[in-house]
This record gives sequence, C-alpha cells and structure tokens, in this order.
Amino acid sequence: MCGRFTRFHKPEEIAERFDVETIEEAATLRYNIAPSQIVPVIRQVEKREMIACKWGLVPFWAKDPKIGYKMINAKGETLAQKPSFKNALARRRCLIPADGFYEWLKLEKGQKQPVYIRLRDSKLFAFAGLYEDWKSPEGEKLRTFTIITVEPNELLSKIHNRMPAILNPDEEALWLDPQSTVNDTVNLLRPYPANEMETYQVSRAVNSPSVDDPSCIIQEEITK
Repeated sequence: MCGRFTRFHKPEEIAERFDVETIEEAATLRYNIAPSQIVPVIRQVEKREMIACKWGLVPFWAKDPKIGYKMINAKGETLAQKPSFKNALARRRCLIPADGFYEWLKLEKGQKQPVYIRLRDSKLFAFAGLYEDWKSPEGEKLRTFTIITVEPNELLSKIHNRMPAILNPDEEALWLDPQSTVNDTVNLLRPYPANEMETYQVSRAVNSPSVDDPSCIIQEEITK
C-alpha cells in the first residue's frame, strides 16, 4: 500500500515538471503527507490543471463520505471490475506529484521500522491515481483521490507486498488523456524498475502525521 508520501520540491518545479499552473496547496513543502489531508493532484479536461483533493476516495454514489478513510489505495489489478473505481478509471484519472514515500518494515517482537523510498536521481515523479467529485444531499461538495497500487518490484518486496504505481514520464500523457481506453491505461500499471529506486531507514517520528519537516527524510543507522 501507500499510506504516507512526500512532496517537497518547490511549487515552480512541480509546475514546470508537469506543465501546469501551481495552486496554493503546492506552496507548502510536505515531508509526511497522510490520508485525509488536502493534496494537489493533476488532471486533464481540456488542458492539464492542478486541483486540490482530499486523500481517500469517496465514490460519487456513496451515501457516507467516511468511506474515504478505507479507500486511500486502489489495487491496479481490479480497478476495471470494482464498482468503487471503474467509473473513475474510465473518466477521472489523475497524477499525484511526489518525490518519495514511506513503508514500514516488520522487525522482531512486532516492531516496525519506517523506510523512505525514492528514485535514485531524487527527481519528481507521479503516482497514478483516480479522483472523484462527491455531493451530499444537502449540497456539500467534496473532491477526493486514491493512489493506485501494484505488485512490488524486487527492492520493495523485501519491505511490503504492494507498492504505489509510479508512471514513467513518457506514460503520463496517455494516463491523463480523456480519450485513452481502459485497456490502454491499465497496461501502464506495473512495478517501477527496482534498479532506479533506493531505500533507507528513517526516524520513527514519521509515525505521527503531526511531524512534517525535513527531519522525516534524514537517514538513520540500520536497526539490528
């Protein structure tokens, strides 16, 4: 799964990398983004645009928005079949800009060690995601998103049994294109090459969403 990630590149770097205009939510550098928080994501209607979304997808047909807490991730293998995701897969795909994410390595005696994962070149990348617009009977509007996950690559399989779907830059346009078919887009969802990624252990302070500063990504000595 993917339950925490970072986005600390500057707003102008994000705007240039993804060819969009920046928004206020992108101005804050983030080192420990957690579910239910507001995050800038990128969609394409007539052109690319960055929009603010709450992490945890609420399907348009949902009666209770609390369902979003259970839908921070979506399995890439079953998107086209699941009622919660198949409509968004066909019409509301998005990119989630990031520069790294966290997973927790299981240790002895039930302990878990947070691990930071990023590309070896430390460049910005994009998770494949879906977004939804939800409206309550009272007229309350809510825009939400989920991060798609796939089987892990050789590097990540030592840490977790899933990993977020990271798109190659040359695949992002196809993912966003409203004219792309479901088959076209599902075929993009695969493990990112292990030799282009790296991992290292970080402080357990990242366990708390309230800790959101550069100390979160500082490498710690390996736990024995």
